[in-house]
Amino acid sequence: MRFSTLLAALDSLQPDGPRWLADDPQLDGAAALDKARKGQLGFLEGNTAMAEALARCGASAVLLPADGEPLHQLARQQGIAWAASPHPRLSFAEALDLLYPRQRHIPGRHPQAVVAPDAHVADSASLAAGVVIGPRCRVGEEVVLHPGVVLYEDVWVGQGCELHGNVVVHSRSRLGPNCVVQANAVIGGEGFGFVPAGGGWRKMPQTGHVVLEEGVEVGCCSTVDRPAVGETRLGAGTKIDNLVQIGHGVVTGEGCAFAAQVGIAGGAVVGRGVILAGQVGVGNRVRIGDGVVASSKAGVHADVAPGEVVSGFPVIPNRLWLRASALFARLPELSRSLKRLQQQVERSRQP
Repeated sequence: MRFSTLLAALDSLQPDGPRWLADDPQLDGAAALDKARKGQLGFLEGNTAMAEALARCGASAVLLPADGEPLHQLARQQGIAWAASPHPRLSFAEALDLLYPRQRHIPGRHPQAVVAPDAHVADSASLAAGVVIGPRCRVGEEVVLHPGVVLYEDVWVGQGCELHGNVVVHSRSRLGPNCVVQANAVIGGEGFGFVPAGGGWRKMPQTGHVVLEEGVEVGCCSTVDRPAVGETRLGAGTKIDNLVQIGHGVVTGEGCAFAAQVGIAGGAVVGRGVILAGQVGVGNRVRIGDGVVASSKAGVHADVAPGEVVSGFPVIPNRLWLRASALFARLPELSRSLKRLQQQVERSRQP
């Protein structure tokens, strides 16, 4: 694909934005800037501090920040075709879709797919080998079910969803349009519900269900549990990384992002646009306001107001956490100084 053709197809670029095509190179792929070679596209975020990376770049074309005039000049001097973007990373993501188009799945059922007689599967859906679809399931138009996907009874999978290998969706789960569930994830498994009983544990039946709203994505080996009653619901456009645990009865707003190994305990309520970095833990029934950001390994054990940026265990405001963590290395020294001061005070009090 010619660079000019690619640029014309990128929605995030202004048609009349700054660019220099050089000889309008042919592109056959893309790569990170420090590994790109001739015929590949790279991208750069930042400012003139990134000039060294661009100077060593072997790419035929790059996407650069719109406000990086020195970078524009350097790329031209290097003979690298470039275009300016207000959001280079977003433009690069769009370019990857064009340079590496997704495989088109052929509608139909593999002979080794098993479908219950009363299940409804759209003619445009694609069912691979080993797919099992239980009674009363509804599978919408252009759904793709990869090998080994299992839908228990009464599962609804909306139009355009894609479920990768060995995904399991439990009874009464509802997946809205255009959801993506990566390999080995489990949607709607039993929540961890047990009641103390005579020195042991009595199982609480998990009769609820899970709802994934439109455009939710769930990473590999992640789990979204169903509750004893009611529902667990993930808001539209929420993105979940690999190895994430969403407990029973959790409700999230739209557009959240949870990184790897996040764990959210049962009954928690998470607002819109919340970002939880890797290994964040959220306690039982905690309420997190809209737009909250929790940094890696944070422990959220109490409610967090909207818009807060929090860190630590348990969490405190991020700015306070940064100040406190800067003192950690000095704690032994401060402890010794305190002991010396205490000894001096005690000596001064002696007759």
